[in-house]
Amino acid sequence: MKFDLIIVGGGLAGAALAVALRRSALRIALVEHAAPRRPNGWDARIYAYSPASARFLDDLGVWSHLEHERLCPVTEMRIHGDAGGELMFSAYDSGLSELAWIGESSLVHVEIWESLKRQHNVTLICPATPAALEIGSDSAMLRLGDGRTLEAAVVVGADGRDSWVRERTGISATVTSYGERGVVANFACERPNRGIASQWFRDDGVLAWLPLPGNAMSMVWSTPDVLAEELLALEPEAFCARVEEAGDRALGKLELVGERAAFPLRLMRVDEIVRPRVALIGDAAHAIHPLSGHGINLGFQDARALAEVLAALPSWRDAGDLTVLRRYARMRAEEPFLLQYTTHVLSRLFGRRDPVLSTLRNLGMNLTGRLPVVKDALVRYAANGRF
Repeated sequence: MKFDLIIVGGGLAGAALAVALRRSALRIALVEHAAPRRPNGWDARIYAYSPASARFLDDLGVWSHLEHERLCPVTEMRIHGDAGGELMFSAYDSGLSELAWIGESSLVHVEIWESLKRQHNVTLICPATPAALEIGSDSAMLRLGDGRTLEAAVVVGADGRDSWVRERTGISATVTSYGERGVVANFACERPNRGIASQWFRDDGVLAWLPLPGNAMSMVWSTPDVLAEELLALEPEAFCARVEEAGDRALGKLELVGERAAFPLRLMRVDEIVRPRVALIGDAAHAIHPLSGHGINLGFQDARALAEVLAALPSWRDAGDLTVLRRYARMRAEEPFLLQYTTHVLSRLFGRRDPVLSTLRNLGMNLTGRLPVVKDALVRYAANGRF
């Protein structure tokens, strides 16, 4: 089967790329092992969608079709240091309607797939797994596990942190383990969250509370592996009490909703995100510490940028040519690097138990809070991916 573009991985970034090319003349194959589905109750995977990502999804025709009663706008972000430092960001003060939208991964994922099913230039190949990849001078050949062979001008690896495409094309990645896990859970709360997201830099890690619709909250606790195991082993009531105490009981009594989960935290940098006939997007191209909440937003902006490059090509131009793909790489050189560097430094800075460093980092937080120009610049970057 011949195509112009093969996307390996139908997660949020890969599926969004395909939908972003819906008005192009490109023939697209999307290869995925399983279609997304909605869980019973709340999804354990909760993301903070930036205003830039919301605009991108709106451009795709996805945002307006979401169940907005399952999305919660963030109007305020409160950050607490480990020794009295405080920093507050307000959507109102920054001239924004919201700082971000908190919502389930599957909520957006399923709706993107509904768009894909109706898209005339996309062939969904699911369930399917890649088995072999050959990069030639004129095209790329992808063989699937069931023996089918796909051919295209370019292959996009959108298949996550352990990317099969990245490994098969020899693109090396440097992985740094933080020795931590992100413990995630959802809660019903005694008090309303008022659209406020909170983050605490603690001796035992970084704790984030993200507002959900109604009196509900999603937690991400980035903590050393030993404590993560301890948290997961606690009985539900003891777990809730531990989370209440860690968050200064800001939302009163908590009740666990659904199951707890945990995932390892690591920093991943790749030497290059493009090669002849190959491009990487999303977690296949970069992995960052979750304290910024920007992982999925990076993936969406990768998809937006690559779609922009490919859709602008004249019909006679080879989409897999390295000079073409390098345009995408240049467009995505700054934001992932800056966020990777910033989150890594913050993780290391607050992870060290040094009295002098503690004084300096909390002083820095308080000073930043007193500089409106700096605060507004940080909010603009978080909202739009640029200053």
